[in-house]
Amino acid sequence: MYFTQRKSACRKAFFLLLLLLADVLPFNAQVQTEVAVEKQDEMKQSVIAVSETKTAVKPFVVSVLPNYYNDQGGVSIKELIKRALESNLELAAARFEIEKAKARLQQARLKPNPTLEFEQQSGRLVGNGGEGSFSIGASLPVEIYGRREARVNFANIEIEASLAEVRNRERALAANILTNYSSALGALRELDSLEKILELDLQTAKFVQIRVNEGETAPLEFNLLQAEIERLRARHQLAEGKLQSSLTQIKLLAGIPFDESIQLREQITTAILPTLPSTSELALEIALKTRPDLFLAQIEEQAATAGLRLVRAQSKPDLTAYTRFSQGNSSIDLPTGSFPQQRDRRLTFGVAIGIPIFNKNQGAKAEAEISIKQAQHRREFTERAIRSEILSAYQRFEAASRAVSTLQNAAIPRSMENVETFRRVYEIGEIKITDLIAEQRRLLDMNRDLTDALTEKYRAQADLQIASGASALLPEPK
Repeated sequence: MYFTQRKSACRKAFFLLLLLLADVLPFNAQVQTEVAVEKQDEMKQSVIAVSETKTAVKPFVVSVLPNYYNDQGGVSIKELIKRALESNLELAAARFEIEKAKARLQQARLKPNPTLEFEQQSGRLVGNGGEGSFSIGASLPVEIYGRREARVNFANIEIEASLAEVRNRERALAANILTNYSSALGALRELDSLEKILELDLQTAKFVQIRVNEGETAPLEFNLLQAEIERLRARHQLAEGKLQSSLTQIKLLAGIPFDESIQLREQITTAILPTLPSTSELALEIALKTRPDLFLAQIEEQAATAGLRLVRAQSKPDLTAYTRFSQGNSSIDLPTGSFPQQRDRRLTFGVAIGIPIFNKNQGAKAEAEISIKQAQHRREFTERAIRSEILSAYQRFEAASRAVSTLQNAAIPRSMENVETFRRVYEIGEIKITDLIAEQRRLLDMNRDLTDALTEKYRAQADLQIASGASALLPEPK
């Protein structure tokens, strides 16, 4: 009993000493420490060479990364956005609104049609066959008070509004593609991290099974490690499904057939977007000049004002000019005889004026005035929303950048050192496999945190591009 307790205490002390040396000693001292386990490593390799046929660890599948990533032949974000602008069916349908607005302008330029009237009178049906008349006339509405100009001006503003709406839809489409693209890049990095951890676990599992076969380790430790490997396989499958889902959404938005495979050219650690404005004030200034939704709000305000002018012009009296030519035959029958037929010819000119007494478009005027106020409020809110989007994107970008720096430079390197130390200490039999698994899970969680931080940083950059008008990602308006 005394010998067993003494041996256990020595092992614990040796384990603590290794952990302290990994953090405190300089490089040369660490090399000396590693010499202590060199013989154990040599023994492990020899045992693996002899007992390799006894292993039955389930092999890991071939890496799936080449199916989704190609740094030479893959597609970039600009290529995806360009293809979406050319092939997206919803955007193509929205562009028809421009053609419809142009058709309304063509209609607004047309002058009103004249009216042609014919009239024939006859007395034969009432027993007076000698009488009758014939007349022909024409009338033409005259547009006064600038009605036609107001109508054409309103139609021109509608064309500008349709162009701004399409431009805003292009910006929204680019934003959706960027969101799914960042999710795909994050899932791609998670796949890479999981495959690396799985490779290490499989190597450890092979060593553990050798020790089980030699009777140096209980089978429970191998089962625990196998369970951890299967858990990582499941997470790998979920990450691949997330990546496939993001790529499917990209295909939908970009108009790519679903059966066509696409590969990404970038990784989340190296993906870049066009240069960001140096300050939020500069970004806001750019946005106020280039944001299509703000331009659309301004156009809607102009359209509401033009609509009020059109309603007021339509509330004025209507004027219609007309002319008429008439010819009539008449005769008088007397007991002594009948007078010969009389033929009369007349040419009449005149105007008809519609007097707006009851209907002065009171309701239409009130609606137009309310529309102006409504458009003003929408424009003011859009300006405030732009400012909020830019400030929020800058705050998220700065916070994500700090998180990425902390994880890359401090947390993950230390965690990797800890895992390596735990692995070596486990190989000499000083800790349990559960301790190694727990430390590997911490490293995996840190890698996931880094993936989330990198994804958030990229998405914040993308949101800032979109909030600034996406002028660097979209083609110049025609």
